[in-house]
Amino acid sequence: MVDYHNANNQSSTGGEQMTNMEQENDWDRDLLLDPAWEKQQRKTFTAWCNSHLRKSGTQIENIEEDFRDGLKLMLLLEVIAGERLPKPERGKMRVHKINNVNKALDFIASKGVKLVSIGAEEIVDGNAKMTLGMIWTIILRFAIQDISVDETSAKEGLLLWCQRKTAPYKNVNVQNFHISWKDGLAFNALIHRHRPDLIDYDRLRKDDPVTNLNNAFEVAEKHLDIPKMLDAEDIVNTARPDEKAIMTYVSSFYHAFSGAQKAETAANRICKVLAVNQENEQMMEDYEKLASELLEWIRRTIPWLENRTQEKTVNDMQAKQEDFRDYRCVHKPPKVQEKCQLEISFNTLQTKLRLSNRPAFMPSEGRMVSDINGAWHNLEGAEKGYEEWILSEIRRLERLEHLAEKFHQKAAIHESWTDGKEAMLTQKDYETSTLSEVKALLRKHEAFESDLAAHQDRVEQIAAIAQELNELDYYDSASVNARCQKICDQWDTLGAFTQSRKESLERTEKQLESIDELYLEYAKRAAPFNNWMEGAMEDLQDMFIVHNIEEIQGLITAHEQFKSTLAEANKEREAIQAIQAEVQKIAKSNSIKLSGANPYTTITPESIDGKWEKAMAMVPLRDNALQDELNKQNSNDTLRAKFATQANTVGAYIQAKMEEIGRISIEMNGTLEDQLTSLKEYQKTIMSYMPEINTLEGYHQLIQEALIFDNQYTSYTMEHLRVGWEQLLTTIARTINEVENQILTRDAKGISQEQLYEYRASFNHFDKDHSGTLMAEEFKACLISLGYDVENEKQKRSGQMVSEDFRALLISTGNSLGDSEFTRIMGIVDPNGSGAVTFQAFIDFMSRETTDTDTADQVIASFKILAADKTFITAEELRRELPPDQAEYCIARMAPYSGADAVPGALDYMSFSTALYGESDL
Repeated sequence: MVDYHNANNQSSTGGEQMTNMEQENDWDRDLLLDPAWEKQQRKTFTAWCNSHLRKSGTQIENIEEDFRDGLKLMLLLEVIAGERLPKPERGKMRVHKINNVNKALDFIASKGVKLVSIGAEEIVDGNAKMTLGMIWTIILRFAIQDISVDETSAKEGLLLWCQRKTAPYKNVNVQNFHISWKDGLAFNALIHRHRPDLIDYDRLRKDDPVTNLNNAFEVAEKHLDIPKMLDAEDIVNTARPDEKAIMTYVSSFYHAFSGAQKAETAANRICKVLAVNQENEQMMEDYEKLASELLEWIRRTIPWLENRTQEKTVNDMQAKQEDFRDYRCVHKPPKVQEKCQLEISFNTLQTKLRLSNRPAFMPSEGRMVSDINGAWHNLEGAEKGYEEWILSEIRRLERLEHLAEKFHQKAAIHESWTDGKEAMLTQKDYETSTLSEVKALLRKHEAFESDLAAHQDRVEQIAAIAQELNELDYYDSASVNARCQKICDQWDTLGAFTQSRKESLERTEKQLESIDELYLEYAKRAAPFNNWMEGAMEDLQDMFIVHNIEEIQGLITAHEQFKSTLAEANKEREAIQAIQAEVQKIAKSNSIKLSGANPYTTITPESIDGKWEKAMAMVPLRDNALQDELNKQNSNDTLRAKFATQANTVGAYIQAKMEEIGRISIEMNGTLEDQLTSLKEYQKTIMSYMPEINTLEGYHQLIQEALIFDNQYTSYTMEHLRVGWEQLLTTIARTINEVENQILTRDAKGISQEQLYEYRASFNHFDKDHSGTLMAEEFKACLISLGYDVENEKQKRSGQMVSEDFRALLISTGNSLGDSEFTRIMGIVDPNGSGAVTFQAFIDFMSRETTDTDTADQVIASFKILAADKTFITAEELRRELPPDQAEYCIARMAPYSGADAVPGALDYMSFSTALYGESDL
């Protein structure tokens, strides 16, 4: 008897290949003591052998008799192994048969199989148990050993395959290779799972095992080319069917369906790749649409903000200011959110493309994130300029309205004064007057000249106001200029007439005497006093505009100084009235009959008293107006303080949160899910601060409505705080998106939490300025710190290896990253050439270097399986193997195949596969 145990110890493949089969190879002789099991094994093994021998045009009838001469045994091994065995001996003697059987056993042993206690003599002698044991060993080696499912092989792999294929079926629970198969449902489930057109599984009953088994065996023999290896009664009438017989039978099903399994795997791979591509294309379309809409909104909004059409009144400009406030509070905030969402979508899409080994997404021209940021920057610039212009225009129009009212008031006073002066100056009354009357007329004229000189300042003020209205582009400048020109022309005429009348009176002065000195003195003192009163009343009625407490207090001080002069003015009034009283006294005492009014002036004592009483009545009104304005400025100052207090609080809060977010992004602890939860909670905390922002907006609106233009209590402006708040919300959203992308990268690439911690620690160590990015030299040092030798990686790609001593020298001198190789890496992590590497780009690069992803070659290989090894595929094959939507997706995008072996309707799946991954995989 030959012991093949020692012979197999010399086999180079007999170790690891058979580790998982050693228990199966130990032939249990006791099992064969059961006649029912021996009967099942004879039938099964005989049918299994014949399923292979028939390929050579022969078969066996009696398993222990037909293998005794070794000829059919050698033929069986040649068929199932696909190899030629040594030439058999054709003699009929026992020694010839033993030699043939030994050749077969030697061949089995060369395949790493341990044949313990099975010798050629026993096979030649027709030992049924040894023969069955030998056939079982052959079945294990050539039909079962190579079965592999999820890193399990042989019996365990075959069992796992059966469990997975029958899992969806009711009343099927495969736990072994004996009683789990007695009711026949498991056999029918295997067939139905792969060929549902052959079996109506729902009509099978668990309580009718014979029918179930016969149905499965007959269908398998007729349609799947699996010979009937057992009878249903052999299984049903046995308490525990033979495990080896069942395994042999089931292995035939496995091999029959293995081709379909490969096609299913290939189809699954293609579906996965196409699903990723379809999702990415949808995200690209969504980005393009949102970017176009946002840019179109910016394009339509900027011209509106750049419109500088001037209005005529303050109310019209305040209406524009209200429209601008509505734009700020209603129309712009949703666009800020859209812009933030656009950046997040772009980053997520780029991450998904990198993780699926696809080319980076390049938006259409003018729709890059940088283009949108540039357009947004232009929008904010136009917005700032528009707000400044509105405030400037309101100030200008307010000043214009004040000046126009002041102009018309002074012009009206002047025109009232000049009314009738030309007629007075051109009359010839002195020609018929006595000497005393002429002298009186001359004195009167001197008084008029004094009055005329006093009014010179008012005329100059009127001209100056008109000039300022012109310089400030007053909308009704034409009427103002016309009125001013009329006043100036009239003033020149009055000057000429005055000079002419003076000369006429002086010619007759020498002929006139007896001038009443008292009347003259009265006239000289009354005229300037009257002019002073008119100026005082004009000042008391003067309009004023102030913007702070200091300005109103200045007006109040000036008014108090004016009131302090009233006592002296009253004394002057009483002195003037005393002159008139003296005239009356002299006239009465000398019985002089006065001819009428004072010949030297038209100013009567009654008019002086009337104007004095009117001026005194204006003083308290002026007091009240100044006090009301003081109260208003005090209220405005309180509003400034409220806004400043809130603005300083909000500004400090935003600055603190921005610094805190910076620390959080660097010092993140815990799992990525914990970090994401913490960041979202932190985001909710920040959003809960929104009422404080709204309160500040309310104060800002009150300040604008009150026309307050400065605030000495704070350096913050509402625009500054709005930008800071929007930046804070955008920063936390970007940080959350970065962690989500890290989770996506980890899950897709299989990176462990420890690796992510190591990457984060190394990145933060070299991020000296805590900016969240690494410059080129910092990134290079970070790669070296992680032991990444790019020079060695480059040598590997070129088919060369760098010695360990030379690599150590490169690392010790800091030169392990070659310039050309590092330039290649920077092109991957910084495709835009900004000179900075983000953490997301860093972990994408590290994950790409350490994990495997689908490639164009793998997709081409999958299409080749579906195309039955052809270099092209047809639309019919795609529709048969792929889901309908993904089949049509491929058909629409595949170019016609133009090779020499092309057939009508042939499609080029190779170009399509490489296009999915960009030109880099070509």
